Amino acid sequence: MTTMTSIQTNGRFFNHLQHKNNYDEASRNCMVNTVSHLLHTRTDINKPGMLLGKIQSGKTRTFIGVMGLAYDHGFDAVILLTKGTNALVKQTYARLTQEFEERIEGDDLRVYDIMAMPENLRKYELSQKLAFIVKKETKNLDRIRETFFETYPELAKRKVLFIDDEADYASVAYEHKKDENVTHLRVLATKINALREQLSSSAFLQVTATPYSLYLQPDDMTIHENKVYQPVRPAFTELVPVHNRYVGGETYFDQAEDPDHFASHLYHAVSEKELDAMKKMDRRKIKMDQLLTQKTIPNIRQAVMNFIVGSAIRRFQQRQLGQKEQKYAMIIHTERGKLAHAWQDELIRNMEDRLIEDANKESELLQTLTRDAYDDLIASVQTFSSVPKPSFSEVYQDVLFSLKEEYLISSVVNSEKDVHELLDGRGELQLRAPMNIFIGGQLLDRGVTIRNMIGFFYGRNPRSFQQDTVLQHSRMYGARPLEDMAVTRFYTTPKIYAVMKQIHEFDSELRRAFERGGHEQGVVFIQKEENNRILPCSPNKILLSSLTMIQPHKRMLPVGFQTGYKTYIQPTVKKVDDWVASLKTRAVDEKEGAYLVPATSAREILRAIHSTLEMEEGRDFHLDEYESVLDYLTTENEEGAYVWLVVRKKRQIKRLNGAGKFENSPDTPGSGQGELSIARRVAEDHPAMILLRQEGKKEHGWRGTPFWWPVLVAQQNTTPTVFAKKTVK
Repeated sequence: MTTMTSIQTNGRFFNHLQHKNNYDEASRNCMVNTVSHLLHTRTDINKPGMLLGKIQSGKTRTFIGVMGLAYDHGFDAVILLTKGTNALVKQTYARLTQEFEERIEGDDLRVYDIMAMPENLRKYELSQKLAFIVKKETKNLDRIRETFFETYPELAKRKVLFIDDEADYASVAYEHKKDENVTHLRVLATKINALREQLSSSAFLQVTATPYSLYLQPDDMTIHENKVYQPVRPAFTELVPVHNRYVGGETYFDQAEDPDHFASHLYHAVSEKELDAMKKMDRRKIKMDQLLTQKTIPNIRQAVMNFIVGSAIRRFQQRQLGQKEQKYAMIIHTERGKLAHAWQDELIRNMEDRLIEDANKESELLQTLTRDAYDDLIASVQTFSSVPKPSFSEVYQDVLFSLKEEYLISSVVNSEKDVHELLDGRGELQLRAPMNIFIGGQLLDRGVTIRNMIGFFYGRNPRSFQQDTVLQHSRMYGARPLEDMAVTRFYTTPKIYAVMKQIHEFDSELRRAFERGGHEQGVVFIQKEENNRILPCSPNKILLSSLTMIQPHKRMLPVGFQTGYKTYIQPTVKKVDDWVASLKTRAVDEKEGAYLVPATSAREILRAIHSTLEMEEGRDFHLDEYESVLDYLTTENEEGAYVWLVVRKKRQIKRLNGAGKFENSPDTPGSGQGELSIARRVAEDHPAMILLRQEGKKEHGWRGTPFWWPVLVAQQNTTPTVFAKKTVK
């Protein structure tokens, strides 16, 4: 294998990019290693090189660096395959011409949109390095073939690098018209392959943040023995370094569980009823003259107010620090249909009008709405010592001024024409005013960059969620100043939030598997059959909205529930009391106060507890899922099916935590002595189940009756596993 020293970084293309972008060592090494592989490893569409990054984490910046190095090391042309939207083509064209500006002006490089090629290129132009932007659709691929083999056949003799941007082909397995999509994909792949095979010399690089085509293979793939699905390995893989300004799922889902972290303030739950009200016009439910008080839409109103107040806070801070005041953006992305967008546009514009009216008369209602938003946002702003903390009166005056001067503007983004009108010279969505609300669907999904986004109201249906699509929808990921994150808020339903969290966990585990050699170790994919057997399943059969990621020492527990009424659940709670007491005397082992008991007994207890809890809207406690996971974890051990029980009584935890959200940590980790710490220590070869007997007092938000709260903890020695509750038939 070639060493890094054989790749020179002082060529005129890369040197220009290095000077312009000041790449750090990790990024530069990634680019150098990628080009080294491309020069010395055979790659094609079936066995590509892989540049693997995270959503909005600098993949484009990295592959442009790869292009520069490739031009310096003998590649004459780059065919850049993009997602099929004109907006993304325009953005890509703008980005390339901006990055290579000096080389283009020096007549070293020409960049072309393949569908807007000038006629009759001269030898002088063709002798330069070339970059062709090609949408992944039939007409574009036919045009690039025609250009290389009919119009300018001398190009076919050049050394060509294919870069397949956003190469997330796994999604075809989940489309409703699956056969049509697979056929379409094969047509595109065949055209790309035919083009590549006719060239004298070529290399193929895929760039993606969603590498699930490696795991979610076509139907004719078979499952490897021992339950491990064996993915196809790319010719090579380079991981795009994650820069220190990156904000991703770790922030929104992992750090959000820490009540002392600013991330615990980011998520706001939206009811299913409110989301339904956003889907289609219903003037019986929403009165346009009552938008600032109506109970039907509390979260969209709060989202708009938090966005206005958050923008005002950040602009105040920037003035205080002598910085340029920035413009900010919020996205409303709940539907794909234009009728829904029109309704939402009318809703938001009318809300703007009401707010401006109230600002002009400085109403008490506007002051109250501003105070509520200020109190919400300042809670996370105060976690940062590096920024000024404006008083409420200072923020309120800024809000009044912003509304009176019409700093707030909303735009619908749902057609190619709209996007072209909204894009700026850099190919990014243009921020026309200090506060910009964008309403849209599919065209906001991916690709188009939106700067300074501090509000995201999301509501796409989780039943049709696909792994790659969901991650691409996650527009709140990316390079974000932490000061902006302090005023950022994310709104969606609890059900969608739970699905996104599961997919984040799935994504993280697949990435870890990839980094440690997933092609050798694999990831276990299992499903529960109708006869209750747990069997391996093909990953492309998994409905990604119905998966659970099982990892060493991961917790599973119901969150967001109320107990049943005392007279109804008291006998069952008493039965669990008796079972727990008797199991202690029959345990086969004891360690740190935990008891090893048969898995069948743990299942009986779990089933009884399930009948005593009532889940809130959008919250789930699927008994069959918990039982299946428990079955899987307890049958992994050859010694037998056992579970460690960790029991604690007389607990008085509140139903809602200090932030007004459902309590999700009843198992008090507490300095290594809490039950979760003990459970994780004893759960080496067998899983643990923490049973917490809560007092359930009314003053704590419960119904005044004791109940049991179960927490399932996977053992340390378990293989990372994807459990599918439902699979594609």
